[in-house]
Amino acid sequence: MSPATLLMEATYLVASILFILGLKAMSHPDTARRGMFYAEAGMAAAIIGTLIGQHIVTWVWIVAGLLLGSAIGAWMGITVPMTAMPQRTALSHAFGAMAAALVGIAEFNVHAAEMSVFTRGALGFEVMLGALTTTGSLIAAGKLQGVIKGTPVQFKGQQVLNALIGLGMVGCFVTFWINPAILVAFYTMVGLALAFGVMMVIPIGSADMPVVMSLLNSYAGLAATATGFVLGNNVLIIAGTLDGFSGLILSILMCKAMNRSITNVLFGGFGATVAEASSNAGGTMREIPLDDAAIQLAYAKRVIFVPGYGLATAQAQHAVRELAELLEERGVTVKYAIHPVAGRMPGHMNVLLAEANVPYSALYEMDQINPEFPETDVVVVIGANDVVNPDARDNPKSLIAGMPILEVDLAKSVIVLKRGQGRGFSGLENPLFFKERTRMLYGDAKGTLNLLVKAVEQS
Repeated sequence: MSPATLLMEATYLVASILFILGLKAMSHPDTARRGMFYAEAGMAAAIIGTLIGQHIVTWVWIVAGLLLGSAIGAWMGITVPMTAMPQRTALSHAFGAMAAALVGIAEFNVHAAEMSVFTRGALGFEVMLGALTTTGSLIAAGKLQGVIKGTPVQFKGQQVLNALIGLGMVGCFVTFWINPAILVAFYTMVGLALAFGVMMVIPIGSADMPVVMSLLNSYAGLAATATGFVLGNNVLIIAGTLDGFSGLILSILMCKAMNRSITNVLFGGFGATVAEASSNAGGTMREIPLDDAAIQLAYAKRVIFVPGYGLATAQAQHAVRELAELLEERGVTVKYAIHPVAGRMPGHMNVLLAEANVPYSALYEMDQINPEFPETDVVVVIGANDVVNPDARDNPKSLIAGMPILEVDLAKSVIVLKRGQGRGFSGLENPLFFKERTRMLYGDAKGTLNLLVKAVEQS
């Protein structure tokens, strides 16, 4: 083994260790930032090792790609707001999967006849997963950005069509796996995989996007693993496996948090139909004057804030932290209740509140905080809807029946900050908003919270 190869394998070992340490550190908010640094250092080591250990035909394309990619990445990192982080993440999945698919296509064109049966199978798996993840991630990004309708897109015979596309894709994969000379089978598989990615995501509503994001992340990781087997690259195999299986585990955990199965998410079309105003909903939403809300908060003993996607769109995380600190100065006990699928990607609310320097010790997961709601004087719901809908608990006919929720309706008083009287992404009416103990405070969340800060100061 040459010195260059030895150095490459050594850097791959270091990179793999850093990836594992990074993943471990990212499992807790207190160490997540450090975990990102570990992962970045690991990726740098993997790239350097590859450049050292491989014969480079020309540095022009490598340097050009490095500069272009760095420029685009820096621009996105600086300019994309936290509210757009879910769609930004979806684009990252698309780019990674596209890279895997393109590498596979290039390898097939150059080395297909020389490949072993195992390597050719890995290549087909790589291209198929990479292609469907690319289009699926682009559709997810479009839904999250609002470029594509967020509600499920469904039509008669859709599942049959999806099954036919899937069977055709697998059939083409088996055909070129057996005989690589049949080029039409390979490229037909690529086309069907691209179509399957679109058809897989369009029937899924925005309410299920956190699970879809996690699942697409898993697919991109598994595509990278297959790329590692095709190229004989150990660090790709390790990194892709870590990414793929961690994403799959997260998807399963999130489905559990929503009381749904993966197949239900992929084929159920959550939100396609609007349930009866939910049978438990009805009556009048009662509005509360700003000054009355401020007095309730100022003289409460316990207050819990429940952030949702509305907090992200209003960029109100700094305003809610300022209000919470003001209440704490008055002796009020303040906590934040975090639902596992609040927002549009895993950990969305945690990231937003961390950006506003809200201490992690003040964030409470659903199972921790639910027993405390009956003893809480005021719960402030900021842009959350489906994750606080009591129909999930009380109405067996509801589309979200059985989904674990934050039981804010058990608190002594609930103040809901909303722009208007619209429904959540699931399309369901929320009976919480009609309950006697609930009052609505309409307006932009950031502006309303800033006004509450001033009103509480004067109370």
